[in-house]
Amino acid sequence: MSKTEPLCLSLLNICKSLTTFKQIHANVLKLGLESDPFIAGKLLHHCAISLSDSLDYACRLFRYTPNPDVFMHNTLIRGLYESDRPQDSLLKFIEMRRNSFSPPDSFSFAFIVKAAANLRSVRVGIQLHCQALVHGLDTHLFVGTTLISMYGECGFVGFARKVFDEMPEPNAIAWNAMVTACCRGGDMKGGRELFDLMPVRNLMSWNVMLAGYTKAGELELAREMFLEMPMKDDVSWSTMIVGFAHNGYFEEAFSFFRELQRKGMRPNETSLTGVLSACAQAGALEFGKILHGFIEKSGLAWIVSVNNALLDTYSKCGNVHMAQLVFERIMNERNIVSWTAMMAALAMHGHGEEAIGIFHKMEESGIRPDEIAFISLLYACSHAGLVEQGCEYFDKMKGMYNIEPSIEHYGCMVDLYGRAGQLQKAYEFVCQMPISCTAIIWRTLLGACSMHGDVKLAEQVKERLSELDPNNSSDHVLLSNAYAVAGKWKDAASVRRSMTEQRITKTPGWSMIEVDKIMYTFLAGTKQYKITEEAYKKLKEIIRRLRVEGGYVPEIGRVLHDIEEEEKEGSVSVHSEKLAVAFGIARLCKGRTIRIVKNLRICRDCHAVMKLISQIYKVEIVVRDRSRFHSFNDGYCSCRDYW
Repeated sequence: MSKTEPLCLSLLNICKSLTTFKQIHANVLKLGLESDPFIAGKLLHHCAISLSDSLDYACRLFRYTPNPDVFMHNTLIRGLYESDRPQDSLLKFIEMRRNSFSPPDSFSFAFIVKAAANLRSVRVGIQLHCQALVHGLDTHLFVGTTLISMYGECGFVGFARKVFDEMPEPNAIAWNAMVTACCRGGDMKGGRELFDLMPVRNLMSWNVMLAGYTKAGELELAREMFLEMPMKDDVSWSTMIVGFAHNGYFEEAFSFFRELQRKGMRPNETSLTGVLSACAQAGALEFGKILHGFIEKSGLAWIVSVNNALLDTYSKCGNVHMAQLVFERIMNERNIVSWTAMMAALAMHGHGEEAIGIFHKMEESGIRPDEIAFISLLYACSHAGLVEQGCEYFDKMKGMYNIEPSIEHYGCMVDLYGRAGQLQKAYEFVCQMPISCTAIIWRTLLGACSMHGDVKLAEQVKERLSELDPNNSSDHVLLSNAYAVAGKWKDAASVRRSMTEQRITKTPGWSMIEVDKIMYTFLAGTKQYKITEEAYKKLKEIIRRLRVEGGYVPEIGRVLHDIEEEEKEGSVSVHSEKLAVAFGIARLCKGRTIRIVKNLRICRDCHAVMKLISQIYKVEIVVRDRSRFHSFNDGYCSCRDYW
């Protein structure tokens, strides 16, 4: 090895950018070292694997390398399968098979099988499996383990098990791959049987089972396994926090996070984003503020994904101002997720024009909007009544950015027309859709018919829905609501009776409120707990005051239209959001904002009550229902009665 080779290699070790790499490459060419296979391989490996955004340069480097060996082929295949274009690695593998004098080795097959897994293509995976058989590498430990993972990723657990059973001496990694395949395929029983049979279990084995149980919603089994674990790492804790949060057990997710801190362990990126996600879903603003302080003190504010999660938490907890401050702070670190989250935050709060402004700033910054960004943009137009702008952006998405609309984009357009009362346009739009219309699209239109009382169109849409999803409770309720708005009470009652006769159950309405960092959940008609009894008692007092000072009269005549899935319990006065706000007034200090999360659309009567309470009790109330935020202050709502 000449004296210059170690220098080139040491420079590569500290190279962090493509610009620096090009300078090193130029120096290699100047010194005539490009024909050295060792140096050429190191250059390609660093460019294809270690540097970001340099894969195209790596491909050019490979193209101009005379007689690349199997290591260089494998390096480029690996770089391509790990990128956002794994299909290109298949082309490179085919090229290797045709042009290279060196046959593929175990690394070649392991890397290319991973590409098939990334593509979720079992057809390609089976072809590669056959190629591995031809080369006698199918039972190779590395290749066999990758085949197990590929079949598991593609949902073919049986095929994965056959590969596993044919392995002469599977190691812990192969066992873990097989257990993972079972868990991915939803076969937790099979996964547990394999776990119990494992000759040696490592920490990953336990974590795989934890992830499988939480994904399957088997939270008690996950908790039992977590307690049994001889050792836990940050992945174990993150799995429990994220798993419980995603399954709606927010208080338990917070509890795991507190326990993690008590153990003296430092939360990682995943656990922080997981617990912030729980705060966002539960509307736990106070706990979110504590986490924000922890992030600042721990020096973790530089992590973009944590900031994005924090932004999302503030917006979904109803504090759009703090969300904007977080967004402004990460000015130089924003990615597409940051911009989209800020647009979504403004959209949820009814600030359509501001959301559009953020979209234009994103374009000016050079970030290309993706399909999710356009969903947020169309949602903003829909909830602000900006029909013309929404149509323009829908066309722009296709015309300028070549983004093919998905079912979510079409749903936003139907909602855009429907909320604005342009029901015929919405119906024509649905009928002209180039893709198959789902029940969700028809249900969106039915909801608009329900809102505006278009009985004739509602009946047509309900007929279409009956073919796709005949026993969905929402569809029956929405049709009943349409009749009620149009004053056809007998027809509305008839639909309700048919639901009872067919035993079609309705989703119960619930509302959550955070008081002293504890989440309380209220369901209409539930009185067995002291907390609920306290809320009922306070609510009666509030309703009496509203009647006297605000002239409140319950909208009983429109109950069928407004309550949607929630049980009315003889009166709209006991809806869960009313119980939650009463509890907030009873427990929270004067001057504190009352924040409520509701799983259904807020009804008109509750909307009117919230406006009156904000005026008479001089309190700000923020309600997040299933589609947007309502900020009540001094008798007015931020939605301007457009929801």
